[in-house]
Amino acid sequence: MAGNCCSVPTGCIGDSPVGRLFRRALWIALVVNALMFIFELVAGLQSGSVALLADAIDFLGDTANYLISLVVMSMGLLWRARAAWIKGLTLVLFGLAVLGRAAWGFIEGTPPEPLVMTGAGALALLANAGVALLLYRFRDGDADMRSVWICSRNDSIGNLAVMLAAAGVFATGSAWPDLTVACIMAALALSGGFSILRHARVDMRRAEAYTQAAESKHPESTPATAASDTAQGTR
Repeated sequence: MAGNCCSVPTGCIGDSPVGRLFRRALWIALVVNALMFIFELVAGLQSGSVALLADAIDFLGDTANYLISLVVMSMGLLWRARAAWIKGLTLVLFGLAVLGRAAWGFIEGTPPEPLVMTGAGALALLANAGVALLLYRFRDGDADMRSVWICSRNDSIGNLAVMLAAAGVFATGSAWPDLTVACIMAALALSGGFSILRHARVDMRRAEAYTQAAESKHPESTPATAASDTAQGTR
């Protein structure tokens, strides 16, 4: 079953050499992101930075996404593509939420604490750069692998932006640099989310096409047998 599905184009990757490396990288990324979520949440609340709070929520989303990837690794391409689609949708919703919080910040106008922002942003950058480097080799894989790489890449860019925002807040004494960066991070999330959704749909079509082709080769199969074959091909 699981072993058989690994031999077909839509099969699982969990037991392959690449799959074992990917699983190890995901566990490391999951732990790093969970710890950084807690750290940046505290730093964001202490400093009053919308950009840091947005980054903290992003760390939480990434932690959940890495967990999803670990769960679906032993499943077929169709399920991995569905998991990637969920990740893409999560990124889009995250981007919209950050835009809403930034809009409220523009109305409120209270500047954050730049020194806390700088320190938290620097630590987050080191964490995300390490994770992105760890996952770099998987950037050209299926939609699920690609989604993990895109999330890590976006996070590193976001951390650099947070540090630039801290410098801007320090220089101007205004909340505008922080809020502007929060909007940029939201735009990155929206762009990455739509990219993941697009690739996930491609993989879904590939998996469905393979299933249809497999069924057409065995027209004499009973309904029960066809259902069993389909389950194996998409697991």
